[in-house]
Amino acid sequence: MSNITMILSLLVALEFFYIMSLETLATSSKVTARVFKMPQEELSRPSVQTLFKNQGVYNGLIGLGLLYALFFSASGLEILRLLLIYIILVALYGSFTSDKKIILTQGGLATLALASSFVLN
Repeated sequence: MSNITMILSLLVALEFFYIMSLETLATSSKVTARVFKMPQEELSRPSVQTLFKNQGVYNGLIGLGLLYALFFSASGLEILRLLLIYIILVALYGSFTSDKKIILTQGGLATLALASSFVLN
């Protein structure tokens, strides 16, 4: 696997760990409210906190999956590509249903990592 693919994929994993921290550790913070464009009061509701924390675990597991593909799997490139495709598809769905910028903010780096995995490896 090329160094560029590894670096881009590590950045995608870090992005997902950052999202996880917002959703699970800083659920009702000003930063989380700004990132998700939601009022802090809404984020403080117990039902929203539960949903965000569950979503945070999901995002953290995607980050772990990326690290597994990069450092521990015998078929790492194949797993990495599948995870990156999944991330891009979810970002595409989010851009249609929530905010058009999601395809760039959540899917942009993953798209670069996926492209580099085909071009440079």
